[in-house]
Amino acid sequence: MNSSARKLPTGFGRLWTAQTVSSLGDGVSHAALPLLALTLTRDPMALAVVTAAGTLPWLLFGVLGGALVDRWDRRRTMWVTDAARAVLLAIPAAAAALDVLSIPLLAAVAFLLGLGGLFFDTAATAYLPDLLGRDPVLLERANSRLRGAQTAASGFAGPPAGSALLALGRAVPLLTDALSFALSAVLVRSLPAGRRPVPQAKESLLRQARAGASYVFRDRLLLGLALRPAVGNIAFIAVETVLALFAHDRLGIGTFGFGLLLTAEATGGLLGAGIASFLGRRLGTGAALTCTAAVEGLAVLGLAAAPNAYAAGLALAVCGAGMGATMVLAPSLRQAIVPAHLMGRVTSTSRMLAMCAAPFGAFVGGWLASTYDVRTPLYAAAGLLLTMTAVTATMTSNRRVEAALRSVTPDGGPDDSPSDPEPVPPVLPGPEGPVLEDAPRSS
Repeated sequence: MNSSARKLPTGFGRLWTAQTVSSLGDGVSHAALPLLALTLTRDPMALAVVTAAGTLPWLLFGVLGGALVDRWDRRRTMWVTDAARAVLLAIPAAAAALDVLSIPLLAAVAFLLGLGGLFFDTAATAYLPDLLGRDPVLLERANSRLRGAQTAASGFAGPPAGSALLALGRAVPLLTDALSFALSAVLVRSLPAGRRPVPQAKESLLRQARAGASYVFRDRLLLGLALRPAVGNIAFIAVETVLALFAHDRLGIGTFGFGLLLTAEATGGLLGAGIASFLGRRLGTGAALTCTAAVEGLAVLGLAAAPNAYAAGLALAVCGAGMGATMVLAPSLRQAIVPAHLMGRVTSTSRMLAMCAAPFGAFVGGWLASTYDVRTPLYAAAGLLLTMTAVTATMTSNRRVEAALRSVTPDGGPDDSPSDPEPVPPVLPGPEGPVLEDAPRSS
C-alpha cells in the first residue's frame, strides 16, 4: 500500500494524547513560572539562573543519556520519567502553599525536570520510528500532528490558563502540571512495546556515547541539522529570559496579557506545523529549512523594534510559524535516515548541542539586559539567527537531503558510518511529484 494512503497505527493516538496532555501542563507552567519568579525577584540574572538550570542536564548528561536510552526499553523509560516528574512537582507546589518558595528551589526543580525531559524526549523520538515502521511519510505526518498538538496545548491554551490559575494560588499551576505528567504516564504505559535494544555488553557506556556523537559530527547534513537549533537556542533563550520583563516594562503588558503574548507565538507555531509539508514539497526540505530559519531571525528583529503589544504579538506569531515548520521537518528527516540502534544517541547528541547553548543564551540575555537595555538581547538574538542561517544553508541543502534519503537502508540508515556523498543534481518534488516528508520544549 502506498505510504501516503496508510493510516497511523492506533498506538500513535495514545502517544498523541499523552503528549498533548503533558504539553498542556507544560504550557501552564511556561507562563506561570516566569511570573512566579518575578514575585520573588526583579533581578534579570536571578531569572536567568532559573532558566539555565532546566537546560544544564543536557550539558552534563546529554550524550550519556542517549546511550542509556539505546540500552533501555524506550516505552518504560517514558512512563517512569513522567511519573517521577509528577511527584517532583509536588515539592515546589508545597513550598508555594507554605510560602517558603525561593529562587534556589525553583532552579533545583527546573534542573530535575530538565533531566527527566532529557530521558523522555530522547526515548519518545527513538520510539516513534519503531511505532511507524520507519516510514518517512508517516513520520512527517505524525510529527506534524504531534507538533501541532504540542503547540496548541503548550502555547495556545496553556499560557492563558497558567496566568489565570496563578491568580488562584501560587501552587495551582504547579499541581496542574503534575497532574498532566501523571496522566501522560498512564497513557504511555498502555502503548505497545517497541523494538528491544540490541545487547552491546562488551562496549562501555562511554564508548557507545562517543559512537553516537561521532556519527553526528562526521555527517554534514546531521551536523547542520544539529548546529542550527544549537545556535538558535542561544538566541531564543536570551529572548525568553527577558521576555516577561520586556513585556512588562516596555510594552506595558500585565499578567494576563503576557499569557496572550505567548499564545500569539503558539498560534503561529500551529500554522507553521500545518504548512511544513507544503513547504517541503514546494521548496524541497533543505530549502524550506533555510527559509524558516531566516523568517525566525527577521521576526525576532521585528519583536525587538515593536512599538506596542500588537506589533510584538505579530512578530512572535511569525517567529512561531518558522519554528513550528522547522520542528516538523528537521526531526522527521533525522528519524528517517538514522539507524534504529543509534537513534537515541544521535537524538541526544543533537539535543545536547542545542541545550548546551541554552544556558549561555540565558546568561547573555540577562547580562545584556542588565548592562545595556532590555531590548538589547532581542537585537543581538536577531543578528545571531540571521548569521546562523547563512552559515548552515549549504549543510542542509536539497542535494544533501535527497542523497541521504536515497541511501537509507531497511533498518533506517547507512550502517554505522555516515556518508557525505558528492553533490548530485537535486530531485526536487514538484506539484505532482513525490513527497519527501521530514521533521524538541523544553528548549
